Amino acid sequence: MFGGINPGQMKAMMKQMGIKQEEVEVERVIIEGREKRIVIEPANVQKITMQGQDSWQVTGTTREETAETGISEEDIVMVSEKTGKSKEAAKKALEETDGDIAESILKLSD
Repeated sequence: MFGGINPGQMKAMMKQMGIKQEEVEVERVIIEGREKRIVIEPANVQKITMQGQDSWQVTGTTREETAETGISEEDIVMVSEKTGKSKEAAKKALEETDGDIAESILKLSD
């Protein structure tokens, strides 16, 4: 961002300007809209406070889901392929496990 300034110097400068930055421990971030949701997983979140105002910086791998089920076609296909079960069975397992892929695979493998 600023050439020649190490992270320690940057942090000190930000502190002098009244800017506080902290990392927030999260696994995923979900942004919900009317017709779709954006899931960022794994996510790295930074909370930045400046002049009493909080801002959030989120980075990570994103995917879109329909807002109705919250389960992406990509997840359904993955569970179906890993278990050898139908897409319908995979979708049902994902719905029952709130979209938890690993739990869905285990559920269908029993």
